[in-house]
Amino acid sequence: MSKDNKRKKLRSDEKTLWGIKTNGPVTITSLIVVLGLVITTIAVGTPIKDWFDKAQTNIANQTGWFFILFVNVILAFAIYLFSGRFRHVRIGGKNAKPEFSTLSWLAMLFSAGMGIGLLFYGVAEPILHFASNPMVGNSETFEQSAKMAISISFVHWGIHAWALYGIVGVSMAFFTFNLKLPLTIRSVFYPIIGDKIYGPLGDIVDSIAVMATIFGLATSLGLGAQQINSGLSYLFDIPNSSFVQIAIIIIITFFATLSLALGLAKGVRFLSVWNMRLAVTLLVFMLAVGPTIFLLNGFVENTGHYITNFIKLSFWTNTYHADVNSVNTWINDWNVFFWAWWITWCPFVGIFIARISKGRTIQQFLLGVMSVPVVFTFLWFSVFGGSALFQELLGNHNITAAVKDNISTAIFYLFEQYPLSSVASFVTVILIASFFITSSDSGSYVVDILTSGGRHDSSKKQKVFWASIEGLVASTLLIGGGLVALQTAMMLTGLPFAIILIIMCASLYKALNEYIKK
Repeated sequence: MSKDNKRKKLRSDEKTLWGIKTNGPVTITSLIVVLGLVITTIAVGTPIKDWFDKAQTNIANQTGWFFILFVNVILAFAIYLFSGRFRHVRIGGKNAKPEFSTLSWLAMLFSAGMGIGLLFYGVAEPILHFASNPMVGNSETFEQSAKMAISISFVHWGIHAWALYGIVGVSMAFFTFNLKLPLTIRSVFYPIIGDKIYGPLGDIVDSIAVMATIFGLATSLGLGAQQINSGLSYLFDIPNSSFVQIAIIIIITFFATLSLALGLAKGVRFLSVWNMRLAVTLLVFMLAVGPTIFLLNGFVENTGHYITNFIKLSFWTNTYHADVNSVNTWINDWNVFFWAWWITWCPFVGIFIARISKGRTIQQFLLGVMSVPVVFTFLWFSVFGGSALFQELLGNHNITAAVKDNISTAIFYLFEQYPLSSVASFVTVILIASFFITSSDSGSYVVDILTSGGRHDSSKKQKVFWASIEGLVASTLLIGGGLVALQTAMMLTGLPFAIILIIMCASLYKALNEYIKK
């Protein structure tokens, strides 16, 4: 069967649902599960919070070891692809040319990858790890505790996360542009199961990808809504409440839909480049008004400490700690949570960066994905986390208390310690909102693709529909169970998708091996 016929076969499953042309089995299955969770959350009410809390703890306790091992295996495979015999394979074929400039490409993948998270955790995570983490004891010095705090943050936001994105992205790009298969997760299994990808197995794979994307995005939308609310409360005394956060989600969803309607080049690319410029401006501002030399020295030393302790930090589970229950709680709240979060973001970030990466070799692709965003992330944590730790060094312990009280206000409290705090806080709210919009429209764009059989030109109705569903899920789970509900839903879909990723690696290796032999 030719590649064109294969595309037609997948498209033949498309049905008109509420005026939207879509792949029926994937759309209906995803909607049943997603809306089922939403309706259950509303119907059960308060007791659902306890269920979400217990479910999250049980999942993390039983599978934490798997998540930690999994991300390291994925990183090893990414390094192999970058340096091995497949590195010169060009996405789209030998004569393919990039559609976007390198700067625009990097800006788009970074904005889609983890923009909101850096603003939410950039100050809070280093401070929380400095105050308490199982890797350091009470006898550790300020220097040892501070370096370990930043290094742990580097682990959670560094090369492991971007390796996950890179593997999904390069897989989707290769199967779509080189092997001419639809831009859906099911396509990467073609070397293993052949035409069965167009049947129920393929529908299950794409449905899991859709659900993982929606729940992963919902978690980010929840975090973003909380932080925007905190910023507005700081600047304009607007109440910090679920009602305000839902209103924020509705407004952001509207602008995300507008961005989608403008298209990939005019909407998403423009916002992504704007985000990157604004983020760099905020970073330079903090570096300038903060303890500049201290922060630059810290960046160099933090990076060295991370590299020196890379293996230990990457595989650490602290199995033999005396207080096992306490350690499990910390591991679950941080390591397992972040690995599950990045896994649920893989379908949408991977497909999105695959769509914009035609014309680059596998080595160029992975170099871009796993270097520039990682270095920028390290600099971000060194500057913002380092500025907060500098306050601790000066004896301002109120910053730790403020972070523990409300993570979403951490960055605004930090600005209060330095000049032009109101200006910096206002810019931060704008940047969070812009990252918020970019994540939402990128995610909706990918869900559109997955639910329409790989179609790149889905209707505006479909874009509005899925953007609205994402906003509905984030709002409902935020009310019904808070961030714990969002995190639980994320872990429930992250685990099966991790298994899919393992099979994806084997399938990609098989396909690349056959491709270079031709």
